[in-house]
Amino acid sequence: MDPRERFLETLLFGKPDRTVLAPGMGRESTLEAWRSQGLPPDVTDYNEYAYREAGGELAWPTVEDEPWLSRPRGACGISAGAACPSFPVQERMIPAFDEKVLERREDSKIVQDWKGNVCEISDEFTVQHLRDPIDFCTRRWISCPVESREDWEEMKERYDPDHPDRLPDNLGEIGTELKDRSWPLEAKFPGPFWQVREWMGFETLCRCLYDDPELVSDMMDFWREFVSRLMEKLFRHVVPDVIHISEDMAYKGKSMLSPSMVRDLLMPAWEEWGDLARDAGVRVYAIDSDGYIGELIPLWIEAGMNACDPVEAAAGNDIREYRKEFGGDMAFGGGVDKRAMARGGEDLDEELERLRPVIEDGGYIPSCDHGVPSDVSWPNYVRYVKRLADVTGWL
Repeated sequence: MDPRERFLETLLFGKPDRTVLAPGMGRESTLEAWRSQGLPPDVTDYNEYAYREAGGELAWPTVEDEPWLSRPRGACGISAGAACPSFPVQERMIPAFDEKVLERREDSKIVQDWKGNVCEISDEFTVQHLRDPIDFCTRRWISCPVESREDWEEMKERYDPDHPDRLPDNLGEIGTELKDRSWPLEAKFPGPFWQVREWMGFETLCRCLYDDPELVSDMMDFWREFVSRLMEKLFRHVVPDVIHISEDMAYKGKSMLSPSMVRDLLMPAWEEWGDLARDAGVRVYAIDSDGYIGELIPLWIEAGMNACDPVEAAAGNDIREYRKEFGGDMAFGGGVDKRAMARGGEDLDEELERLRPVIEDGGYIPSCDHGVPSDVSWPNYVRYVKRLADVTGWL
């Protein structure tokens, strides 16, 4: 069974030869710590290296080296750590804002990022940390690019779906090459809540939901139509295995929006995109949200989604209970408690035994329940990969 078949069989409750082994992805600070703890500096695929250190001998999944494929560092998601690259759909604003330092302070700096946000970050970070998932970068928000209707009208001009840089100019040729691929492929898009929050900032968006709901609706409708246009253009030539929606919309204990608001504001986009994906032949329609997702999963299923991640344990998500409640209607990625990974030893063993019934039931790619933090030591990570490889059939 090739990696693509295994990936789909795993997530679609089929009969894979073994469950996908996708331990997770570390970020810059994590890799720096690991290299001081035994990871050789010249190793690029640390997951394969950890698997070999754990005694693994099976062939490791690889992806053809194509210059147009996107492999972001430190990402988390349904395919984090798996040989599942993202197709380069450029959904970001064109042109972007200039990235620049506006003011330097004693231990921090005020910067403008590519989205037009002004925020304060520590001196240990650069504006690139606000562009890509390089590391866990905290920030203090100062202003966002859309603070009025006039700002919104100007922002729209940056989102022409027909801009030539949105998709590779040889899309048809690439699509022909991809038809017989042996590895899975995804395409990722921000969801409507995620994107409007990016434009307005979280606090302003929350206020506008009550003070100016028409503006919020206009922005979300615009994003629905924009992403639909990009999907239609992509699907004419390339059909990914996964459409993945980024939609962080939950706190530790509750969703950021009520179920009724979700249905009114977000469901139209989710349903339209899902219809487009299924009609094109996409098999997995996935969504990502940190925080507690228990009250969101039924809404995602209603919208046609069949997979979600990263199922953070610290937010009160119990993947075993979700499987009992939702059965084969929802597959999962993530779910391994990063705190148990950091503690190691018996705590780590017990964590993987806790998840074993769901792994064996199918519809689940076990992985770290977000990016792997630096308090997970390299020896503990190797032990984790060994235990994970054992329970997924790789040892």
